[in-house]
Amino acid sequence: MHAQHPHRLAMTYNNHFSGSPLFRGLSAVFALAMTFACGGPEHGAPPANAPATVGVVPPNDNGPSDDAPLTEAPTPPKATGNPFTSVKLWVDPESLSALRAKALMSSQPENAKLLQDKIAKYPQALWLGEWNNNVYRKVRYVVDLAAQDNSLPIFVLYNVPGRDCGNESAGGLKTGDMYRHWVRKIAAGVGDRAAVFVLEPDALGLLEKPDAKDPSKPCLTKAQQEERLSLIHDAVKVLRQNPKTIVYIDGAHSKWEQVDVISDRLKRAGVDDANGFAINTSNYRANEELIPYGHAVSAKLGGTHFVIDTSRNGNGPLGVEWCNPPGRKLGIPPTTQTNDPLIDAFLWLKRPGESDGACNGAPKAGQFWDERAIELAK
Repeated sequence: MHAQHPHRLAMTYNNHFSGSPLFRGLSAVFALAMTFACGGPEHGAPPANAPATVGVVPPNDNGPSDDAPLTEAPTPPKATGNPFTSVKLWVDPESLSALRAKALMSSQPENAKLLQDKIAKYPQALWLGEWNNNVYRKVRYVVDLAAQDNSLPIFVLYNVPGRDCGNESAGGLKTGDMYRHWVRKIAAGVGDRAAVFVLEPDALGLLEKPDAKDPSKPCLTKAQQEERLSLIHDAVKVLRQNPKTIVYIDGAHSKWEQVDVISDRLKRAGVDDANGFAINTSNYRANEELIPYGHAVSAKLGGTHFVIDTSRNGNGPLGVEWCNPPGRKLGIPPTTQTNDPLIDAFLWLKRPGESDGACNGAPKAGQFWDERAIELAK
């Protein structure tokens, strides 16, 4: 059964925020308040990050050149076990929810506390795309921040050519080579630090979708479909050259593509070289249907592990509405304790409170919406 397009753009705060003195100051304050218990690496978990220089500042170099030679990355070692075992996930001290909680403290203290206690204090993924002026600097800055408190940041890559097939989040880089260079800048930004990546929400679910403006034509030609699969596989291999990097390929959700279809696409996109796949990214499907779906996909892939986005699925879906459906609630808080040998973690990949798009009274995609964030948190 196919669903309506479950658009999910999470265009997070502008890239320039993290470099300002104000927000560097806020980082130090929030980093002390937002911590989780942590333990040593076990069972395939990445080694702990080395301590960062006290007082992290954004780098001023640009990373790899856009015209650097592109070489194929070798096949990485086969991933085994749960890479999140005894790992502490990073909490972004500069998230929009944290900044909004601070801004509302004097005028709306109850709502400010709600945003802080129910959303901002939890680890959430940071989305990367064309809105990042210098993705190398952004990634390097974040991994250094995370290293300060020995935690693991999560990134979502959302910049593949032809992204979103002309829908609300249309965009992405113009060519495959531009995307390959972009991924290598990200890998260079991580360096030898630890990080988690979820690759390209929508990309496999929309692989054969008709064009939004002309449904008589496919969104992607056959050649473009094959290029997309190849680009995702290339990203998996490049990122996993660092043994501390954990990579999942987005695998749609339980009401989007049939198990056989998405399993085949994941296979062709290189899931065998990744740590696994992710489901429900930015959607609202309930765990009761996601877990069996994930298990069925995993079985088709020979027991591949997966993660689930539980950021906004506490009340389950509202039919197949993907764009800011009312009456939804936060889901299970991010955790690496899933009690399921195939589910590596429940994560908040979409940041609660950030709009899906200009629909149902919401602002543009990625903007923080106080009203909806408070509704989710209550």
